[in-house]
Amino acid sequence: MSKTIQMPALSPTMEEGTLAKWLVKEGDTVSSGDLLAEIETDKATMEFEAVDEGVVAKILVAEGSEGVKVGTVIAIIAEEGEDVAAAAAGGGAPAPKADPIPAKSEAEAPAAKADVIPAKAPPAAADNRVKASPLARRLAEAKGVDLSAVAGSGPNGRVVKADLEGAAPAAKPATPATAAPAPAASASTPAPVAAAAQDFGIPHEVIKLSGMRKTIARRLTESKQQVPHIYLTVDVQLDKLLKLRSELNAGLASRNVKLSVNDLLIKALGVALIQVPECNVQFAGDQMLAFKRADISVAVSIPGGLITPIVTGADSMGVAAISTAMKDLAARAKDGKLAPQEYQGGTASLSNMGMFGIKQFEAVINPPQGMIMAIGAGDRRPYVVDDSLQIATVMSATGSFDHRAIDGADGARLMKAFKELIENPIGMLA
Repeated sequence: MSKTIQMPALSPTMEEGTLAKWLVKEGDTVSSGDLLAEIETDKATMEFEAVDEGVVAKILVAEGSEGVKVGTVIAIIAEEGEDVAAAAAGGGAPAPKADPIPAKSEAEAPAAKADVIPAKAPPAAADNRVKASPLARRLAEAKGVDLSAVAGSGPNGRVVKADLEGAAPAAKPATPATAAPAPAASASTPAPVAAAAQDFGIPHEVIKLSGMRKTIARRLTESKQQVPHIYLTVDVQLDKLLKLRSELNAGLASRNVKLSVNDLLIKALGVALIQVPECNVQFAGDQMLAFKRADISVAVSIPGGLITPIVTGADSMGVAAISTAMKDLAARAKDGKLAPQEYQGGTASLSNMGMFGIKQFEAVINPPQGMIMAIGAGDRRPYVVDDSLQIATVMSATGSFDHRAIDGADGARLMKAFKELIENPIGMLA
């Protein structure tokens, strides 16, 4: 009997994903462990392996399809000796959902195949509004296309992105001086910013949001709306840390390890969180989670967004081990090859924009974490050293704290501990 292949859940929180690429085609024979497809989640692209052996009878979801819900049937595998054509036609396999992409998704269903007969006319909903996906509506607005004149090829005659290709724009209305009053726009189809820009003749392109960018937008919006932030800034002298880094790198050269300033800052934040455990916490509704280990999420910029790979147990790791781990995590993050447990979790975050010359900034907390440390550039400036005004290398560090979980006084203690560890760095290596 044929077997169905369903969209897998590649992380505990995954609800939908993008079927980025098929690694097999219809008619291919596969065995257990063979790679079937590449699945893109909001943070990484992972390979999906076959569990059973057989012949790929039918691929039901085209590669590039976005918003495919977990559990959606994406392919049918015929067992050895089974009639492949029969399996492809159904063969006892449960039929895939007619519209696996939720209405709220901005993704489009794949274009209808030749054996699907498109609706002759786009059916209207009970309130006389044309059935169309959100993205199709926005593209129609941007192109000036009348959706009521477009035949929908999606499920139940729904207009999707593919239906708009080649669609002619609607005739332009009369000039404002002679035009009749336009009917009020439906509340469900507001004009997008892109369309407004086009109305004013500003050259632009419509860029579809990636899954990662959607997740970043959602999480940061939730953070600023739901988490009361408190910001605390300290100036930190770096000269002793820079001297220690130079000495350590000289000793580690034979092991091909080169420490960055960021590696030492990760260590300092890890140790500071253990010294001030009131800040190594997480707000969880009617309770608090107090962590016994400092797992530091480090912001890494990658094409299309940002990801935060985790240095697990940074408080107890040696700085050479932190450096090696960060190089590996950052490289695999940029290739989209991190496993979910390598970027989901963490007890606090560190974001360093000093390499861009940014002197000071306030970072947004990465929920559900309780704090994030924002690191500015170190530069030479007047600074009081041993009761005298001297020129020193100084950076500004700003902690953002979830005020529901962390009191201002405890946040101040953490900033003080962080500053002292950097200005007397031997202490954090002991």
